[in-house]
Amino acid sequence: MRQFIRHPLSIPIEISNADIRSSLDTHSLGIGGLAFRGNQKLDPGSIIHIKIPLLNPEFETDARVVWCRDDIKKGAELGVEFLNSDDAYHARMVEQVCHIENYKREVLENEGRKLSSEQAALEWINKFAANFPNPSL
Repeated sequence: MRQFIRHPLSIPIEISNADIRSSLDTHSLGIGGLAFRGNQKLDPGSIIHIKIPLLNPEFETDARVVWCRDDIKKGAELGVEFLNSDDAYHARMVEQVCHIENYKREVLENEGRKLSSEQAALEWINKFAANFPNPSL
């Protein structure tokens, strides 16, 4: 069973292929893949382009749709897999940055503390890094 890294909903992701071009919030990122909700069903085997614009340079890669569950109330939920292990590893690093940025926002909102990116990274690493999934394990 694939282990998934929960992607912060506050961090947008852009998904596109020949048929769609839209921004979606992710549902969860897997060690080898990504799951997200969208408003359009895609066929398994379709290749899509993924971009996470939070970083500079932006993280971009292609992925293959593995499964799609149509939910009338919530839209389609899609599961995609990265096409190579380097992309999966890079995505894990990107996800850590996304989690740190989300942590920084949550601390400001909940505690009123304004952290620098470096301070947020140190706190997040101390609290959460040991339990963050690692594809090499």
